[in-house]
Amino acid sequence: MKVRFRFILAICVLGLLMTGPFVLTGLLVFVEARGAERAALVEFLLPRLQVGGMITLCGFVAGVLLLRGLFQQYVHGLLRMAETLRLMLGANRNFRVAPEGPPEVRELARAANDLAQQRDELLNDVEEQIRQAKATVEEEKNRLAALMSELALGVVVCNMDGRILLYNSRARLEFKALAQGPTSMSGGALIGLGRSIFSILERGQITHSLETIQQRLRKGSAEPIANFITSTHGGQLLRAQMAPVLRTGVGGSATGEKLDGTPPGPPAKKGGDDVSGQTAPAHEMTTADMLGADLHVTGYVLTIENITRNFEREAERDQALQSLTDGNRAALGNIRAAVETLIDSPEMEADYRERFTRVIADEASAMSARLEATMSRFADSLKTRWPLEDVLAIDIVAAAARRIEERLHLPIKNEEQDHGLWMRVDSFSLIQGITFLAARLQEHYAIRELRLSLSAEGTMVFVDLIWLGKPISSETLYTWELEPMTVGAETSPLTLRDVIDRHGGEIWYQRDKAAHKAFFRLVLPAAVMADVQMIDQRQQLSSDSRPEYYDFDLFAARDAEGSGIDLDRKLTDLVYSVFDTETTGLQPSAGDEIIQIGAVRIVNNRLLRQEIFDQLVDPDIPLKPEGIPIHGITEAMLSGQPRLDVVLPAFHEFCAETVLVAHNAAFDMRFLQLKEDSIGVRFQQPVLDTLLLSGVIHPNQQSHELESLAARLGVNVIGRHTALGDAYVTGEAFLKMIPLLASMGIVTLRQALDAAQKTYFARIKY
Repeated sequence: MKVRFRFILAICVLGLLMTGPFVLTGLLVFVEARGAERAALVEFLLPRLQVGGMITLCGFVAGVLLLRGLFQQYVHGLLRMAETLRLMLGANRNFRVAPEGPPEVRELARAANDLAQQRDELLNDVEEQIRQAKATVEEEKNRLAALMSELALGVVVCNMDGRILLYNSRARLEFKALAQGPTSMSGGALIGLGRSIFSILERGQITHSLETIQQRLRKGSAEPIANFITSTHGGQLLRAQMAPVLRTGVGGSATGEKLDGTPPGPPAKKGGDDVSGQTAPAHEMTTADMLGADLHVTGYVLTIENITRNFEREAERDQALQSLTDGNRAALGNIRAAVETLIDSPEMEADYRERFTRVIADEASAMSARLEATMSRFADSLKTRWPLEDVLAIDIVAAAARRIEERLHLPIKNEEQDHGLWMRVDSFSLIQGITFLAARLQEHYAIRELRLSLSAEGTMVFVDLIWLGKPISSETLYTWELEPMTVGAETSPLTLRDVIDRHGGEIWYQRDKAAHKAFFRLVLPAAVMADVQMIDQRQQLSSDSRPEYYDFDLFAARDAEGSGIDLDRKLTDLVYSVFDTETTGLQPSAGDEIIQIGAVRIVNNRLLRQEIFDQLVDPDIPLKPEGIPIHGITEAMLSGQPRLDVVLPAFHEFCAETVLVAHNAAFDMRFLQLKEDSIGVRFQQPVLDTLLLSGVIHPNQQSHELESLAARLGVNVIGRHTALGDAYVTGEAFLKMIPLLASMGIVTLRQALDAAQKTYFARIKY
């Protein structure tokens, strides 16, 4: 029974107790008395009854006030204490009951706080033991996550529904670069935990690759992988390799079926231990293991590389070869015909011989011009075959020294060398070039020792090859530059000039007559130090922080009837987009506009702070001066920002297939709904309002504002009155409200929506 009804019932009982004896006594006397006696009795009792009635009325009012005070102090006070105790038991352990009200209630509050303190000490002790036990596992997991984050290839792991449960930084960058339109502009991305890989890759291609893997597994293949090249919706080309995530035993199957489609059997036993439910990548299992195990594919690993640019370069090179082939075929035919004619007709007249000679000269000249034009047109494309990488210059010099000593048995000495220099070079070809020069010096000038020096000036690195003895001529160096690089039995079709030119460098020859020495100087590009610093910073970040790009619990997650949002699913099983808006004012129907949208995703009961949407919006109307101190957004900040017709479709894509969550959601949703017809997007998914849910969980609290709710639940308020900051606070608060709702029997989305609509705040309209 509600408190209000109990209070009314208590008042009725009090009224009956106070007026009942008087009424009953008067009725008995009135019934027993005779006619004359009745009149006299009425005349005698009437004034006294009036006085007694006034006294009774005053007593009744005083009793009502007393009851009201007692209800406020005891009943309402105890109910508030009960809500606080639930907070202490669930969402906010540091919360304490305020000792207020009558002495008995204050004493009960102090006793509850003492018990809570004892409970916290015990829980802290247990948590510390658990923390110590998990420390090693967490360290290994974080190390794995950091390594995955820094892999050069994009890695994505999916469950059998195609839901992403792991991805690394490279994959995030690759797919963000592939995003077309406003999604990438606003901070959103096509990739995210719990999102579908089929929004990026074709479902049919993934299904076909899985079938290929399963066929190879049935045949006992040692490498059950599938490779394919596919295109994204944006027209980019991706090279992908798929490997299965395998699990032995019934417990590991996402589908409950074996690879051959037969019903699952009992868990396999090995050495007396139950090995069912063990997951392992395919490459960790031998062929014999695969043939003897009861295998289930629970997911797959995709390694992805964007080959669009490589494909374009290959096409350009093919075009260059085609141009040379087609253009020179006719010219070569004419030259061959002219040469054959001259050979077959040695007695040809001088005039005719002159004509054939001119044909040969003209065709050769045309071929040369065509070759130069092709090389000029496709020069950049032809250079892309050279994999230039940032390497320490000292490593290149050391490798070249070892190669020269091993191949030529020529002693090497190191002069002054800067150990901090980085170069952007092709290591193999550069070492070949240095070795080639050393071989030519040893062969033609019989040098007995070579010295290597390393220095830099500006954006160039100098690698010097120094020798004592006879100098060479500039013509000799020019000849060496154009020779194919041959060292012993090792021959390369490249020349030293090819290597130098394609590095964008130079080679100098200098003499020091006073010291009787000479040297070659290779001038090569230095690596951009900003890139090296960025790599170092990224490595430091990955070692000090834990990426939020994985959640292996999603292996067991399954779609509810394929897609969409099932209202009867548990709140803990859903994916949420928690959002907030900043606006020019508080009246959406009167012309106020959105100036910022911020959102963050919740997947598997985790707030993913790296999967966000954060975008300023140009409202096309002036800002109200009184609002600027609140949200901190100025006219200058909005200048040049995209308008809502660009941002809203991007936000709609970001929160697709998720439940929307906001605090005072009616306000934010009204702004969105007013733009649905003009922009052409509709937000049809369910919406949960933490303001209404606060009224469900804490009906006796005085305030349900976001700050008050966060304080009750122990959520730190950071970045208040920014859209993304408020979304973070709302998301953290919502996660702490889910177990409190469960304690009230509200566990599904439908139950939460129904309970929220019964609160007083659900009547507010905008």
